[in-house]
Amino acid sequence: MPIVIAQLGVILMGVTDNILVGRFLDATALGAAGLAGSQAFLVSSIAVGGLGVVGSLISQAKGQQNDVEIGRTFRAGLWAAAIMGVVLGLISVVLAFYFEWFGQTPEITDLSRPFMYILSASNIPLFLFVATRQLSDGLSFPRVAMFITVSALIINGLFNYLLINGIWIFPKLGLNGSATATLIARTYMAVAISIYVWRSSVFSKYLRVSAGLNLGDLIPKILRLATTTGFQFFFEIAAFSLAVVMIGLLGKNQLAAHQIAINLASTTYMMATGIASAGAIRVSRAFGQQNKTAVFRAGTAAFLLVTAFMGLCCLLFLTANDFLVTVYLKDNLPVMQIASALVIIAGFFQLSDGIQVVALGALRGLNDIKVPTFITLVAYWVIALPLSYVLAFTLKMDVTGIWIALSAGLTFSAVFLTFRFYRLLKKLDMSTLQNTEQTSLTH
Repeated sequence: MPIVIAQLGVILMGVTDNILVGRFLDATALGAAGLAGSQAFLVSSIAVGGLGVVGSLISQAKGQQNDVEIGRTFRAGLWAAAIMGVVLGLISVVLAFYFEWFGQTPEITDLSRPFMYILSASNIPLFLFVATRQLSDGLSFPRVAMFITVSALIINGLFNYLLINGIWIFPKLGLNGSATATLIARTYMAVAISIYVWRSSVFSKYLRVSAGLNLGDLIPKILRLATTTGFQFFFEIAAFSLAVVMIGLLGKNQLAAHQIAINLASTTYMMATGIASAGAIRVSRAFGQQNKTAVFRAGTAAFLLVTAFMGLCCLLFLTANDFLVTVYLKDNLPVMQIASALVIIAGFFQLSDGIQVVALGALRGLNDIKVPTFITLVAYWVIALPLSYVLAFTLKMDVTGIWIALSAGLTFSAVFLTFRFYRLLKKLDMSTLQNTEQTSLTH
């Protein structure tokens, strides 16, 4: 639950941004915020998703009772986060500079470019936060990140209100005020968790025994694993981001409606990623202990939990779709009608979305990375994106067709990743797989 709440807090920052932008500005600004935010998150997803391997490696080392390796892995993870922050930050800035590539209207482009510049800068402290929290999460102390994230959510909402509207001594920045609020909140998160981890007696023994040790072999390993794992998330986020571009070509009403529906679906998805992270940690711990039965129980428990949770969310989306849309907009009937229909579709596809992300987490706990990455590539780039174009533009199904196509890709991913986990578990030989990160990929 603490990991779920922490993950929910991260996505609720984006939800808060969009609600306040929609309320205080207009549908055009909301569409621009959604488009720029999706492109910035597309780039950052490689690090945000990939750095989770640090937590899995720490949990495995804990299962082996190797305190030195826990400390080394944490320190190497911080260096990997810093390197990825610089590289991915530069890529994000280039995309913002050439925002015309996305083929949007001049108004959307002018609003989106500075918004994305600010979000690009905020990704650096976000990466450091994600890397640092891997120590507390991997050692089963997830409440640390939970409290920091919840407090950051409050800070983000407050500065959104102050900077969008120019309240009191704060300048009126409009849409850019929302991005600046995110930068402030993420910087606070990185500073707060760093202070806690480096000053807490709970973690001091791991930091002390690893001080001064050579990390030359571990940093490249984490960068390799994090990048490969990150592409699992990248392929999904990229599919959704390119879908946003296609929706933008259909019209600004469709773009705004999509942003509302995807915000709602993203909220439940991030809660599912909390279950996935917890499952990955438990699977990793059991894997480090060479306990095949515990691996099975941890993975299966995560699958059952996410299926039950997403099933309840599906019922909520189907029965309260109109009400949920009014949280974002109340005076734009065309956008509200489109969004209400999309929320119904989201109710169904989030079932597959939750299952596939838990499967990715369970496989990450077994150090199985390459094959799941290939499965996600096929699901989103071979199935979802081409089908989106056909349904939306060839068959004239508009934005509804794009959402149906995305659902098809998610379902493919969920089925094959789940099959992969149980098939790999059946073949698992702890004596040969314990210290080899890629052996399972040959099966």
